[in-house]
Amino acid sequence: MTVRILGPVVGHHSGAEIDLGSPRQRAVIAMLASRPGQVITMGQLLEGVWGENPPASAEQSVYTYVAGLRRIIEPDRRPRQPPTTLIRLAGGYQLRIEPRAIDSFVLAEHLDTAERLRESGDLDGALHAFDRALRLWRGPTLSGIPGPFAEHERSRLDELRLSALEGHAETLRLLGRPQEAVEELRDLTRAHPLRERPYELLMLALHGCGRESEAIMAFEEARAVLADELGVAPGEGLRAAHQLVLAATGDDGAGVPGPPRQLPRDLIGFVGRAQDTMRLRTLLIPHGDEPPPPLVVISGPAGVGKSALAVRIAHMVKGQYPQGQLYVNLRGGTPNVPRLTPHEALSRLLRGLGLRDENIPVDADEAAAVLRSRLHGNRLLILLDDAADLTQIRPLLSSPLGTTLLVTSRESLSVGDDCVQLSLGPLSSAEATAMLAKLVGGRIAADHAESVRLVQLCDGLPLALRIAGARLADRPDWSVRGFADRLSDERRRLHELEVGELAVRSSLAASLQALRHGGRDAAAARMLALLGLLHVPDITVETAAALSGTPEAAAERALERLSDAHLLERGAAGRYQLHDLVRLFASELPCPEGRLAPLTRVLGHFAASARAAMAIVDPHRVHADHPAVTAAGRGFDDAEEAMAWLLGEEPSLVAAAVQAMADPDEAIAKLGVAIGFAIMWHQQKAYRVADMLRMGRQELTVGERYDDDGIRMHAHAQISAGMHLEGSLSDALTHLEQQLELARRLKDRFNEQRAHGNLAATYTQWEKFEEALPHALAQREIACGIGSGVGERYAQLMIGVIYQGLGRLLDAQATLEKGRAMAQAVGDRMHEANMRSRLGQVLLDRGEHEKGRAELERALPIARISGTRVVQMHSLIQLARAHRLLGQEAQARARISEALHQARVMESPYWLKQVSAEQEAIGMERDGHPLAM
Repeated sequence: MTVRILGPVVGHHSGAEIDLGSPRQRAVIAMLASRPGQVITMGQLLEGVWGENPPASAEQSVYTYVAGLRRIIEPDRRPRQPPTTLIRLAGGYQLRIEPRAIDSFVLAEHLDTAERLRESGDLDGALHAFDRALRLWRGPTLSGIPGPFAEHERSRLDELRLSALEGHAETLRLLGRPQEAVEELRDLTRAHPLRERPYELLMLALHGCGRESEAIMAFEEARAVLADELGVAPGEGLRAAHQLVLAATGDDGAGVPGPPRQLPRDLIGFVGRAQDTMRLRTLLIPHGDEPPPPLVVISGPAGVGKSALAVRIAHMVKGQYPQGQLYVNLRGGTPNVPRLTPHEALSRLLRGLGLRDENIPVDADEAAAVLRSRLHGNRLLILLDDAADLTQIRPLLSSPLGTTLLVTSRESLSVGDDCVQLSLGPLSSAEATAMLAKLVGGRIAADHAESVRLVQLCDGLPLALRIAGARLADRPDWSVRGFADRLSDERRRLHELEVGELAVRSSLAASLQALRHGGRDAAAARMLALLGLLHVPDITVETAAALSGTPEAAAERALERLSDAHLLERGAAGRYQLHDLVRLFASELPCPEGRLAPLTRVLGHFAASARAAMAIVDPHRVHADHPAVTAAGRGFDDAEEAMAWLLGEEPSLVAAAVQAMADPDEAIAKLGVAIGFAIMWHQQKAYRVADMLRMGRQELTVGERYDDDGIRMHAHAQISAGMHLEGSLSDALTHLEQQLELARRLKDRFNEQRAHGNLAATYTQWEKFEEALPHALAQREIACGIGSGVGERYAQLMIGVIYQGLGRLLDAQATLEKGRAMAQAVGDRMHEANMRSRLGQVLLDRGEHEKGRAELERALPIARISGTRVVQMHSLIQLARAHRLLGQEAQARARISEALHQARVMESPYWLKQVSAEQEAIGMERDGHPLAM
């Protein structure tokens, strides 16, 4: 006979599983199995099963349980024959089986073996031992067993399981397989956010993969959770891992753990601005305990040197802001690239403080509230470069005292609350001459009069002076007088340098002309003209190759040549950026092959690649294939590579789609639509609500412009999805009705059933179940008729949820059970998790509490693997409810605490309300008051 307690308590006799009886009877056998061969007294059994105050009938119940167990485990024992396996001795009972017949003892052996092998250096052997140990678990330990013994033993064994998981991941890392360890450890940190060791190991594994920035973000996440939930700082292990990662990045780790240091580097050639620098330094480092001003603005015309001064002063005072410095380029004056929205600016700042994308609220006001919470009690400097106006930064203006916003803008922002504004003018003649001397050298001092004339022609603007100085430095044979004469030539229109733009154009035109005459540089000159056609934040070699129609090696050579010529800037991770004014210059250059062919190539590449990426990232969703795209695009080896490409290219995909859809050419506009449709599911999962709505409305405009019902239909679907996410259910219904009408007009049965399904979901969210049911039934009928498995599965889910809302619990159960089987059969993990989670809730509603709990326990890990955060939240809350209904208060508290943490991270009022309701039902109170949300 064997007894297994690492999951539901079961026995095996002669290889067959045996039912050990009721929960308390199984509690008795579990206690005896925990100490095989030893006597467990009656008093110990009573206290272990019932606690300190057992009922009067408890002892008689033990006799009944023992008798029942003897019949089960010794079925061949004859009447009056004494038992040989479960015997009574010295006022108690003894279970006579070998320790290795009990899985918890086998577990201990495997873990001892793993540790011994790891210490001896046999890492492969240790990994196998950990694998054998972890395979012993079949579900929650001592599942469904009541009493203090079960609670204590469950806690002990669950701790062993966590240690085994940590040991397994650490061994993978030591074997040089850190990427495999990362996935295991991410699951552990999500499941046990208050446990430090998984975060420590996750940081080390990410460090082993060379992903230092993610490791620092993991530390910041751990630090925030520990502070918010327990009021403690990270322990020694976490701090040591953090220092190791900082050392790898060149960060000395001074001050608070992991302060962001995002400032651009200071300009070596910076000179002058002594009076302005002194004033700003006095503002940002006030005397005594007085806090610095919350808003300091440097304003002035383009090219006057606002950004350079802001970066210089930020570096000078950064020691007074120990919790770090954040930087965001708001792109308020970037030609042909959309300025950042307030929400995008907030998102970048929150990511700089360690938040992941999925944890950033979609509403700007909510995101601002999260930022204020993160900044509270800290002293940070936030440099916001190139603000378009006060509206762009308004959500940031209520940051707590101690945090200073240092903002540059061409506009006056003096009407902002508590604003101190410095208006920047041109450099003085002495400062400008000194700047040229630092850039050029002795020629400036040798010809002072002509240098002063050159400064006057540049109007004292630092940007123009920097360009002039660079030209002279690159051409040692040029005299200052000769270059001043060139600037004086009206044909070069350099007198317009007073606004900065035309001087840049003249300088860049000369550089481009040199490239065109340079034989091998002709490809670089052509590339610059092509880059002016595509208005995206940055560009990769792959994108440049598609734009130019050349192999990637040739495209990379052209980009590198432009970078060497200071016409292109090298960015991070193989990306290149055009300076704002170079972008404007390049956009005016004529392209010998015209604009349509290059744009068609690059937009087709974007659309086809995005479709390929989404097909591998989310293979069970059906993605729009309209409008048609003939380009091949790129391929992906796996979902991880596809997702990395999507995340890296998303800003460019959005910008390219927006640009293309505004193009007067029909083919170009429709390629923009194709890009927008390709990334819709990704944006929906990532909560990019603003982008979804903006692009959906632009797609609808294109559909109207070219009378394309297919585009109209998909655009209405995208708009409705965005409105559903932001809670505008009435507006979402309006667009869904139009989608349905267009699908019928097009005889597109797939999108007809999809529209029905989304209508059902929206009515259900609104708790209008009678209106939802016909749509869900219609979806199922159509989906079955056309053979759409995903449509049928979604309809099955919605029908089950609607039946539950209508109180038809038996119908709901049957529907969801069938849907669960359908999803399992095809490996659709997202739908399987959703079916199981909803089925668990229905079972709880029907009073089948143990079955409901078991179903929810199966749903939760699947939801975590598939990344469906809403299903995770639903499962956690319903699990807390299940444990409550089963009288398992400790487990209920643990689950609702985890749900509360996730709801707080999500900043979701809906889920916080659901958590609060279950908290109240559990009766969780602190000092007589409900736990604060």
